[in-house]
Amino acid sequence: MSRTPHAASIELRQIETNGIHANVALAGAGPAVVLLHGFPHTWRLWSEIIGPLSAHYRVIAPDLRGFGATSRAADGYDAGTLATDIAGILDALGEPTAAVVAIDAGTPVAVLLALRRPDRVRRLVVMEALLGTLPGAADFLAAGPPWWFGFHAVPGLAETVLLGNEARYIEWFLTIGTRGRGVRADIRDAFVDAYARADALRCAFSYYRALPTSARQIEHAVAAGRLTTPTLAIGAHPVGDALERQLRPIAADLAGHVIPDCGHIIPLDRPRELLGLVMPFLAA
Repeated sequence: MSRTPHAASIELRQIETNGIHANVALAGAGPAVVLLHGFPHTWRLWSEIIGPLSAHYRVIAPDLRGFGATSRAADGYDAGTLATDIAGILDALGEPTAAVVAIDAGTPVAVLLALRRPDRVRRLVVMEALLGTLPGAADFLAAGPPWWFGFHAVPGLAETVLLGNEARYIEWFLTIGTRGRGVRADIRDAFVDAYARADALRCAFSYYRALPTSARQIEHAVAAGRLTTPTLAIGAHPVGDALERQLRPIAADLAGHVIPDCGHIIPLDRPRELLGLVMPFLAA
């Protein structure tokens, strides 16, 4: 795991948006850059990234709906509702536009926001995720989706079975997501604590239960028009270039890159390499 030396002064703020209170990490000044995490993460996923970015940008890293210290909402875990959450955070912070960087479950949210509101998204960086049923991911899905997609999708099952075993479950994802290298102990502990809190697993698995709705929302948005925001698709192991292939037919301005010997959790496994791609793209 290659690490970055930069530290950042981070402010945590509760921001009301779309019927919830979002926990948002803020750092730096300049053009806004929004960072959207996935599962099993919180805003702490970006711990190695926020410092270098905040030297040039105003970094806005929320805990997504239901995650971390953000409201445990009863519903609204589809990409469309989540995109509205993010737009509301930008409104509350007085930011008319932002670059958006997203990974995993945050990626459909970021893409849908850019499709629906291209006036709000200056540049888009997306990583290690699939976009619903858009063509291009057939090779990745040849053996079927990852096993946990089905496990998480059954209402009421996974959160009941895993009760009391959250730490082991989260650690498994952190280990395979860094190809065995692991993450810093303080970040690991923060993730475990976040997902061991009351109702946290139910909220996390609600993202998987909303995947069919999110897929339909993306299909409708693509049918209405192309993705015009300049976009960078970054892959690693296991998604590789599948996301880039899905985006290629719908994106007007797309670059793609796969980071070698890098696990799924790119911002913690290869932060230097990620910054080497993201910084010049954001500055272009």
